[in-house]
Amino acid sequence: MSFDLLSEPIRKFIRDKGWEQLRPIQNAAISRILSSDENFILASRTASGKTEAAFLPILSKVNFNDTGVQVLYISPLIALINDQFYRVEELCKNLDVTVTKWHGEANKTLKERLIKQPSGIILITPESLEAMFVNKPYNVKQLFSNLKYVVIDEIHSFIGTDRGTQLKSILSRLQKVNSSSFSIVGLSATMSEENKFIEVKEFTGNVEKTKILIDRTAKEINTVFRFFKSKNEELPLELLKDLYLETKDNKVLIFPNSRGRVEEVAVKLKKISERVKGHPNYFSHHSSVDREVREYVEYFAKNNKRNNFCISCTSTLELGIDIGSVDEVVQIDATHSIASLIQRVGRSGRKDGESSNLFLYATNKWSLLQSIACWLLYKEGFIEPPEKNEKPYDILVHQALSITKGRSGIILTELIKQLKENAAFNLIERSEIEEILQYLIEIDFLEKLELEVIIGVEGEKIVNSREFYSVFKTEENFKVVNAGNTIGQIPFSPQIIEDENILLSAKIWKIKFVDYKAKKIEVISAKDGKKPMFFGGGAAIHQKIREKMFEILYSKIEYDFLDEPSFDEIANMREDFLVFKIKDLQSERPLLTSEKHFQLFTFTGTRINRTLQLLLNIAAIKNRIDESTSSFDIEVSAEDLITKWKHIFYPLIDIDTHISTLLQANPTLLDFSKWGIYLPLKYKIKVIKNKYFDIEQTKVLLNNFKLISNE
Repeated sequence: MSFDLLSEPIRKFIRDKGWEQLRPIQNAAISRILSSDENFILASRTASGKTEAAFLPILSKVNFNDTGVQVLYISPLIALINDQFYRVEELCKNLDVTVTKWHGEANKTLKERLIKQPSGIILITPESLEAMFVNKPYNVKQLFSNLKYVVIDEIHSFIGTDRGTQLKSILSRLQKVNSSSFSIVGLSATMSEENKFIEVKEFTGNVEKTKILIDRTAKEINTVFRFFKSKNEELPLELLKDLYLETKDNKVLIFPNSRGRVEEVAVKLKKISERVKGHPNYFSHHSSVDREVREYVEYFAKNNKRNNFCISCTSTLELGIDIGSVDEVVQIDATHSIASLIQRVGRSGRKDGESSNLFLYATNKWSLLQSIACWLLYKEGFIEPPEKNEKPYDILVHQALSITKGRSGIILTELIKQLKENAAFNLIERSEIEEILQYLIEIDFLEKLELEVIIGVEGEKIVNSREFYSVFKTEENFKVVNAGNTIGQIPFSPQIIEDENILLSAKIWKIKFVDYKAKKIEVISAKDGKKPMFFGGGAAIHQKIREKMFEILYSKIEYDFLDEPSFDEIANMREDFLVFKIKDLQSERPLLTSEKHFQLFTFTGTRINRTLQLLLNIAAIKNRIDESTSSFDIEVSAEDLITKWKHIFYPLIDIDTHISTLLQANPTLLDFSKWGIYLPLKYKIKVIKNKYFDIEQTKVLLNNFKLISNE
């Protein structure tokens, strides 16, 4: 039995907690981690005990009397570190093990104490680890030269992202300062099984040494679909009334798709509750809400056993922050991904034997169709595979600067060698690395002194900024203040002007003064009933979701999980699309024709649609894309369209030239990549092709593409 394999202090912890038995993922992890030094990925649903599955065997196995930090826990969120700190500290209560939080908001004295006497466990974000390499390189060696384990929480949130490439690079650099190699244990509730987990295995830097432990035990989910047609930008009152009745007597998380919508839901449900003398516990939680307010909301949810509450939130509460028991999860309009849906569903029914309760509200027919598609794909076990980025040139720029700064200058050939040997960049050719570094010297980001490079004058401005440690762009936010109290921050937009109303922290505020220099907005409580502004944006959608939407339209299946309005709306949509005699869903696409106007439904992913739009623009076909319906409005004569469409895929042969022209006309095209702007032109084009467009899948689509019109 795996319990017997654990050390006595850990067995005592389990007995003291009164656990009747270990969870399946814990049993599997204990026996495997204790008997091997391989890397393990623990994949099981939310609230299945993955943190304990990793730490019970690690704490039993590692000798914490050895010098230096023995275990490094890496998290995507500071809030998750603060949350997990108490769990890990409690696990260590029968052991003499120091547990230290290390991030910008953590206690400085405890950090300094750890540097003087490195030991125990550190909980950290990738950005804080990066800052350590840049500013405290000697401490890195001192702290981590004897590291045994790295635990990566929510590992799926890193894979296929710039932040993941940064973390992979840092882990590779960490292995170099380590006297013996450490093992990696990754934790995930949402893992795509396509390609036999190859992306997550590659992430550890050693595919052969990485094993997947997966618990496929599914939780029963009670799902309810509701449809309330929206007449304008605001949510229908009938939807809000229905939502209030469904949630008033429960502990609930509501996930709309933007921060503006989050605030609208919180404010309006609170008003309804006040009117009918219901509970007052309506909150909003997203990145623009002040950190102290967010922490209060999390504390309230976790510690209020008696009082019901309703938190309207974004993905800030999607990952594993423990907010205790939640009865219901509500999704307003379709999620952008199945991975996101799984994370959100997992927030309810966290106790053993409890089922999850999911309400899916839609306010327009396309959102309803997408909700159904996501739900069906979830039932089929599909999760979006991570984006492949085998040559992350932009992150290489960042890491080259980080290494050079941390070393206070480095021999150029040594820098090239370090980058080439780094697991994150091993597919980038040596000649490409040399070319990129030469460009950084030309733009004065690096300065060459004989055989050595140091940070150049222009580079100093970048590496000395607090923003340097992260590889993602932060929004230009303005602080929102009421009578000296910070309420939160919102992304700046031209609509932010005096006398406008905004929604924030579950209240409506009137803007009194905008201080552009100090990036501050003074507000007072709004009492005029003026409509508040919305803020927040969309995300890229995988082609499989769109293909499933297309399939639903031409299916005769009647879904028993739909309410009557949803059922009727889908029936109407199917009726509308009957005018297109579609026989092959793989190659044929509907083209709605009128005299000089067409609507082409592509039913494909966001990146393929972007590529198609580029081709339409090159062909001088006037168009406008509507991502919500995956369609193009095209203004051209039928004759012109037929003539030009025949040659639509020709530009793909010389796509680099076209992207170069587009980039010169519109430099903001590269805004999605924080470090891509510092690359030579040909590498900028490669980054855009890798991350923004999808050239290969567009070729596949166009090779078989047939337009089926309604005439």
